[in-house]
Amino acid sequence: MSWQSISVKESLAKIKRAGKLQKSQYLENGPFPVIDQGEGQIAGYSDNEEIVQKSPLPLVVFGDHTRRVKLATEPFVCGADGTQLLYPNTEDIDPVFYYYAIKNIDLSNYFYARHFKFLKDQEFQYPDLASQRRIVSVLSAYDDLIENNRRRIALLEETARLLYREWFVHFRFPGHEHVKIVDGVPEGWLPKTIGEHCPLVYGKALKADSRVPGECDVFGSSGIVGSHNKKFVSGPAIVVGRKGNVGSIFWARRDFWPIDTVYYVAPENCDFFTYYALQHVTFINTDVAVPGLNRDFAHSRELLIPTEALLETFHSHVEPIQAQIGLLERQSTELSKARDLLLPRLMNGRLEVTA
Repeated sequence: MSWQSISVKESLAKIKRAGKLQKSQYLENGPFPVIDQGEGQIAGYSDNEEIVQKSPLPLVVFGDHTRRVKLATEPFVCGADGTQLLYPNTEDIDPVFYYYAIKNIDLSNYFYARHFKFLKDQEFQYPDLASQRRIVSVLSAYDDLIENNRRRIALLEETARLLYREWFVHFRFPGHEHVKIVDGVPEGWLPKTIGEHCPLVYGKALKADSRVPGECDVFGSSGIVGSHNKKFVSGPAIVVGRKGNVGSIFWARRDFWPIDTVYYVAPENCDFFTYYALQHVTFINTDVAVPGLNRDFAHSRELLIPTEALLETFHSHVEPIQAQIGLLERQSTELSKARDLLLPRLMNGRLEVTA
């Protein structure tokens, strides 16, 4: 098998961007996912068909600031600034192989905000199309399983969210027909501010070049942004977006490091009711230049706390769901590790895939 070399800059075709969406315009639901800075997860949704990126697909999305790479296989909307669209300009390169080639490029030594200018100068190798597609078939098998797990996790999360909404928003909890409603609130339920119920604690800065890959997740306002060999907080706990993705809520299952763009709730104040309750709080951006969440403002928001008996019943329903989500996440982590071990060996020809 003969391989050729080409730089990313030489490989690029010119692509007309259909449009982009600012974070303030992201919707909770909609027909088109928003891909923001190449994040692994969907950042939001849009119903604006005029700015939907429909072709060419599949398309490589590179996060200029995050250095993350995503393969977009369905119509999508580009998020805020910093999202680069990549597609090969030659019939000799399979678009999905191109995604893995870009993913395999190491930019860890570049800590400048505009990583794309460094990426363009990097070279990668590629064999003939038939060999490319055999390599793709191996790597995509892992990614297909990971994507299947992601979809299952999304369905399980939605099941738990709907249960929370049914019980604690619409007040259709078990036995609700026998409970008096006093001033619009079920008898025995108490309002508490977030500051009283689950105070928010500031995260701590941890620059990308200071992280040592390890077993502790590093959380930013968009979710897990890396790993580290030391923890700042023992999991499980709740993470709340402070800068950038204001009010985003994440459940940190294991020991983790929340960076300075987030708050966290101390583990002793965390449970699944609080996790879902915080998702229903309207957190307003309180900064002008960079989106930000003021802690005093957040602490003043109210939660309605049900009776202990109902909380126990809710957790008995949700904990098995969350346990299944945790299992699927661990499976996906192991699949990612296996794929990432294969990736460099397949992409430089050290490991050959025969027909």
